[in-house]
Amino acid sequence: MKEGIHPKYVDCTITCACGNVIHTRATKPSIRVEICSACHPFFTGKQKLVDTAGRVERFRRKYGLGEKKEEKK
Repeated sequence: MKEGIHPKYVDCTITCACGNVIHTRATKPSIRVEICSACHPFFTGKQKLVDTAGRVERFRRKYGLGEKKEEKK
């Protein structure tokens, strides 16, 4: 390996939005993630709706799939 071209490899703390903390080694001292293996639906077996930037609400507004409104007679 050539000298001086590789990044420093340091202890790293990965923090998930669910509160799970993982200690490992990486080129960055800390990483923040939204979904980890402790809360991901594939690993937990539980269905979880992950909404990124309001996509679900935007879809419902676009296609009129929002809450049912009372009809006036």
